[in-house]
Amino acid sequence: MAEKVAKTFVQPTPSGKEELGQIEVAPEVIEVIAGIATTEVEGVFATRGNFASGVAERFGKKVHSKGVKATLSDDGDIIIDVFCSVKYGFSIPKVAKDVQTAIRQAIYNMTSIDTNEVNVHITAIQFETSKDQE
Repeated sequence: MAEKVAKTFVQPTPSGKEELGQIEVAPEVIEVIAGIATTEVEGVFATRGNFASGVAERFGKKVHSKGVKATLSDDGDIIIDVFCSVKYGFSIPKVAKDVQTAIRQAIYNMTSIDTNEVNVHITAIQFETSKDQE
């Protein structure tokens, strides 16, 4: 039988603090933090979701983790994949770098966990549409 990999990320004890126990952060929490950080970057139009997140948003529920996947590698490294679309007119490399920086900073500031990889996948370019054309 295959050995299961831990489904939580272990948060390190802050320096200068006494260790009282182990703190584990669920991958869903990391995904929500990364999703919010992504949507706050200038030039990002939206993150790509799936059918379930689309249905949930139709009913008024905001899904912050859509388009974000956090995984733990065999070596214990945290890998984050973000799937998003960029607004027309923005530099794709700059937006992608800004997304990487924003995610790394947000996760570190909120959990003290360092991310090893932040992979940004640009899935589309969103053009401006006016109401008159529709």
